[in-house]
Amino acid sequence: MKIVITGGKGMLGRTLQQVLASHELVIADLPDWDITDAAGFEAKLQEAHPDAVIHCAAMTAVDKCETEQDLAYKLNAVGSLNVAVACQRQGVRLLAISTDYVFGGELDRPYHEFDVAGGAHTVYGASKFAGEEMIRRHCLNHVICRISWLYGSGGPSFVHAMMNLADGTRPVLKVVADQHGNPTSTLAVARHLALFLEHPELAGTFHLTCEGEATWAEFATEIFRLAGKNQAIQPCTTAEFPRPAPRPLNSRLEKRMLRLCGLPPMPDWHDALAEFMKLEF
Repeated sequence: MKIVITGGKGMLGRTLQQVLASHELVIADLPDWDITDAAGFEAKLQEAHPDAVIHCAAMTAVDKCETEQDLAYKLNAVGSLNVAVACQRQGVRLLAISTDYVFGGELDRPYHEFDVAGGAHTVYGASKFAGEEMIRRHCLNHVICRISWLYGSGGPSFVHAMMNLADGTRPVLKVVADQHGNPTSTLAVARHLALFLEHPELAGTFHLTCEGEATWAEFATEIFRLAGKNQAIQPCTTAEFPRPAPRPLNSRLEKRMLRLCGLPPMPDWHDALAEFMKLEF
């Protein structure tokens, strides 16, 4: 297949290049491809004439989205609209990446795909949900994949940040222990996106986070265990680390659609992290 990957130079895009190496890939990233330029993007897509687009391009700097709101909506909402319209007009299948931030994070259980989204408390989450809605309305042949707590080769990610901080100069690291989520590797996501490419009949919204859950402190503890680092961790609260954009206390995503469609489950986060650590560090 011929596949266009928007944001193909980013962390997930780089992993997709490795996993999908047997396909003909077009890395659609700035400056040559600009998702905020509707006419320009459609012209490039028509020239490439792909079988599918994997739409990874987004503004993901959560705190920066709070201070540069117009840019966040321009990239995450209008950019996704432009990609969706171009794909619909040219009959191209669209696989788009979204986030757990589209939910408010108040539930005491994991969110599944049939829970009502749109209750985001951040500009990032609200702009990404607006992008989801643009895709649903303007491209019939689409798959939206929500991911969270993502790490991958080269970073930037929580794993890389922890490894950098555990350099022997800090006896104790304070790590948040009241936020819960699913640590997820780009490799696990990319492998499931490859499955979607093999099943053109699949459409709709899917959650693609690794199985199992953890707090950031538990995540860090496992990172250091696998790395063989004797780094002490002090669990702390979210309130002790105020940020411009509030972080959801519950980022857990249930993979209900994978089960209902008979697709393989995502790997357990411990196994995915162990594989990553062997490759990266």
